[in-house]
Amino acid sequence: MIRVMIADDQELIRESLSIVLAQSSDMLVTGTAENGRALLALLAEKGAPDVILMDIRMPEVDGVEATRLVKEKYPEVKVLVLTTFDDDEYVFGALKYGATGYLLKGVSMQELTHAVRVAAAGTAVINPDIATKVVSFFGRMAKGSMAIAADGRVDDLTRTERNIACLVGQGLSNKEIASRLSLSDGTVRNGLSAALAKLSLRDRTQLAIWAVQTGLSSRPVDA
Repeated sequence: MIRVMIADDQELIRESLSIVLAQSSDMLVTGTAENGRALLALLAEKGAPDVILMDIRMPEVDGVEATRLVKEKYPEVKVLVLTTFDDDEYVFGALKYGATGYLLKGVSMQELTHAVRVAAAGTAVINPDIATKVVSFFGRMAKGSMAIAADGRVDDLTRTERNIACLVGQGLSNKEIASRLSLSDGTVRNGLSAALAKLSLRDRTQLAIWAVQTGLSSRPVDA
């Protein structure tokens, strides 16, 4: 059962999302909150869910700051940002602080529930409308003050780990990487975890940024 919390300042949205998710037999809404501050109180009271559906523009504590605070205290929780806005600063801020995915509120019920399942499984979810922006942002981050500092170097990775990191930097999913490298999904997951551990990076987003800033993402995949 996938446990989900919802943070949105509009009661109608909170209730609508709760109803939609309740129709899926593998999902359980464990609580709703009207802003980031209330969400943190809810987490302290009821414990961490598997996925949080997080609105961005909320009073008191907005979704970007709430994402940062949640990921600091509950790093295992997957944050799926759901908003009507696709402003660059919000997209980038949420991803920088560890959001697993970002969707616009116009998605269908099927797309929403699929995204929750994918996020719960630990795979990044990026709305196609903003995927290009995200890739562009990685490049800008790599050249600016927001660059990722890793404890390791490219040469510290095995060939398989380098190839996986390279393709993560190009925006490929685990399934696409497995197909490209003729590896099993499990091998890709293990290689990704190993690369993150060696580099002391938090998640896939940081690895993608690191791959861009080191130039690894622009290298050819090792045969």
